[in-house]
Amino acid sequence: MEFVSKIKSNSKLKRLAHWSILIPNQARPRLWIKWFVNPFVHKKGKGSVVRRHTRMDVVPWNKFSLGQASTIEDFSAVNNGVGDVIIGDRTRIGLSNTIIGPVNIGNDVRLAQGVVISGLNHNYKDIYRPIHAQGFTTKPIIIEDESWIGANVVIVPGVTIGKHSIVAAGSVVTKDIPKYTLVAGNPAKVLKQYNFETQTWEKVKY
Repeated sequence: MEFVSKIKSNSKLKRLAHWSILIPNQARPRLWIKWFVNPFVHKKGKGSVVRRHTRMDVVPWNKFSLGQASTIEDFSAVNNGVGDVIIGDRTRIGLSNTIIGPVNIGNDVRLAQGVVISGLNHNYKDIYRPIHAQGFTTKPIIIEDESWIGANVVIVPGVTIGKHSIVAAGSVVTKDIPKYTLVAGNPAKVLKQYNFETQTWEKVKY
């Protein structure tokens, strides 16, 4: 820990460490990090699978974990460079998903195809500097247990999706979604909520 603190407090050492971990001008870790560091730092539960054609841009200074019996399907991209990516048990990340931390996905969650979940936002206020040179902000995204996210959904930073909720295909989620709720649209709006007294999904007027 003392060694890590020394690197963080010294700008030259920090740049050197960063260069040794990431390929310059890319978000991808070097092969030696993928082969000899990440397997010992990050957690994969029993029976979990990361498909062969998944792009895993995960670095050792933030957490990545994949729970038991969970799957990340082909052509997805996972990046924990600016925040932890935590995926629970029995969860499936569908084809061509993009997940950029900080993101916490619970147990028994289903993400369909083409979903974008990013806890990262680029700063843009200074018009005299390129946006990519202005830094970024992060706000964690939380998807609670048993939720279902439809195809081509976009979830923006700072959003929490409550337990057992459904986000219809093509929706853009900009605000928190309560538990046991069905939402749709751009921006996503509540269509139905489960009523435990009547034990039915009831339409919500808006």
